[in-house]
Amino acid sequence: MVKIRLKRMGANKKPFYRVVVADSRKPRDGRFIEELGYFDPLKEPNEIKIDAEKAQKWLANGAQPTDRVKALFKEAGILQ
Repeated sequence: MVKIRLKRMGANKKPFYRVVVADSRKPRDGRFIEELGYFDPLKEPNEIKIDAEKAQKWLANGAQPTDRVKALFKEAGILQ
């Protein structure tokens, strides 16, 4: 199953996340299929940059977003 999820990056205590499409059996920070954007929770307000076209394509192809990614998509205006 293909999932759209967050990949943790950044230094210790200073995380930022990449929004990636990955096989659900791969580890959280392991290999991924495609990168869709990023999310930085330390900036005020939270910085979210996601390629809406790629995200819509993957959602149409049956990729399942995690709960956190679904919330980010709603915030970015990709999902209603």
